[in-house]
Amino acid sequence: MALRVLLADDHDLVRQAFRAVLEREGLQVVADVADGHTAVKLAETHQPDVAVLDLSMPGLNGLEAGRQIAQLPGGRTKIVLLTMHTEERQVVAALRAGIRGYVVKTQGTKDLIQALRHVAAGGVYLSPSACGAVVNAFLNGVEAPADPLTSREREVLQLVAEGNTTKQIACVMKLSVKTAESYRGRIMDKLEIHDTAGLVRYAIRRGLIEAVLMLSCVGDLLDLLA
Repeated sequence: MALRVLLADDHDLVRQAFRAVLEREGLQVVADVADGHTAVKLAETHQPDVAVLDLSMPGLNGLEAGRQIAQLPGGRTKIVLLTMHTEERQVVAALRAGIRGYVVKTQGTKDLIQALRHVAAGGVYLSPSACGAVVNAFLNGVEAPADPLTSREREVLQLVAEGNTTKQIACVMKLSVKTAESYRGRIMDKLEIHDTAGLVRYAIRRGLIEAVLMLSCVGDLLDLLA
């Protein structure tokens, strides 16, 4: 039976290219989506074997989407995260969130296919650079600091960092403006950051958003599609 995969990436060209490559390799793409919220909904609907999530997606990033998918009833769907981040904190946070595949975008598509098959079989796949980060953290006795924010607060932080107003955040998250303002104030108090620019810098450091999205794998994908 073909491996069933859900794809989530907010870049249409990249997502379509990934889909073509996976289907060429005999995998079945049950859905491809452009944002994390839709990925979570369709993962619950389709129950794919693996969800491939880009880290940098608007509204709900891949790490948060992966955390929510991993907590769905049954726990059937395994998560593979695509990212440019290989910092110790980021890799450890992903593993703690229930993500079992961590693929750096500078790797080739063959590595992604290998990651999907390995994770679907119950294993854990880390790109060499990500694996090195985990080993270094272990050898140095580094313990990743606990995230002071709740999942809901991280969603609000991402929306703030993406430039949304309080009213827009309230609309997206189906909250009252007063509640959205309360979330924002609580985030600032917890982080001891009291300006938007500081929140943006924090979000970038935590991998909630990326200052510059690097898609080094695009050329490789397009070559395969030629």
